[in-house]
Amino acid sequence: MTAPLTAPNTAASVLDTHFDDLEHEFASTRRLLERFPAGHADWKPHEKSMTLAGLASHIATLPRFVTFMMAGDSHDMLTSPRPAVGRTAEELVRLFDESAAAARAGLAGASAEQMGTTWQLRAGPQVFLEDRRGKLMRQHLVSHAAHHRGQLTVYYRMLGVPVPGLYGPSADER
Repeated sequence: MTAPLTAPNTAASVLDTHFDDLEHEFASTRRLLERFPAGHADWKPHEKSMTLAGLASHIATLPRFVTFMMAGDSHDMLTSPRPAVGRTAEELVRLFDESAAAARAGLAGASAEQMGTTWQLRAGPQVFLEDRRGKLMRQHLVSHAAHHRGQLTVYYRMLGVPVPGLYGPSADER
């Protein structure tokens, strides 16, 4: 067994331990947003679904979640501005790059101790999420984003947009 590259409880250790796959996840997200089809921003596959631009924008801005989590012990959605909505591939990639840079900066300053503290997401007095900060970051930077990327690939497939490989080649890349 080899020794870790970083000492325990350092900021790099948090990245290495909990987010060693983050750059791969970010690259997959960026590839998907780069293929956003022009002229379809308001399209949605069902009346209960988000629009294509709404879903892609949510994906593009999810990494900003880290900035909320590092700013305090809770975040009130009622007092924060709504995230921007991109309607073109260029706008979505820009939103994502800004959001990913903010996430990297927030994680770079994180300590192992902070990752173990409780954090909550709420709307006024109603609490939607409450758990360990590190667990919630992992869920929203990786798992939640992967879930929505999967949705977006279905939207793309329905619109005839070639789907990029996210964890290996897609049927469109063989």
